[in-house]
Amino acid sequence: MPLPIIDSILRIGEKLIEKLIPDPKLKADALQKLAELEQSGELQVIANQVEINKIEAANPRLFVSGARPFIMWVCGFALAFQLVVGPMVSWGASLAGKAVPPPVMETELLTTLLVGMLGLGGMRTYEKLNRVASK
Repeated sequence: MPLPIIDSILRIGEKLIEKLIPDPKLKADALQKLAELEQSGELQVIANQVEINKIEAANPRLFVSGARPFIMWVCGFALAFQLVVGPMVSWGASLAGKAVPPPVMETELLTTLLVGMLGLGGMRTYEKLNRVASK
């Protein structure tokens, strides 16, 4: 018996396929692929991870539940440094007559993490506004 979350994933996937793919042949192929994902157990893995995420987020210990906020803060500070603080320090150093370039940070990975986490936060807000969330 499938879990309710798997049914939700399937319904959302089917709705997206119906709306986004106008070609009947491509639509049928996409629906078939979705059914294969369900039968192969990949949707169960996704559902299990969602449940684990809920349990971790509800944990009262900051070390367990604080990982996502920590990553979000690190990404936010790093991007703020790279995009605001770094250029201002460089500009201030050049005004003082000392060319001191700030360190260059790898922002591609940070941006990927931050955008993904902001997307999850946006989904959570959408759920709360539509009273989907239980708490």
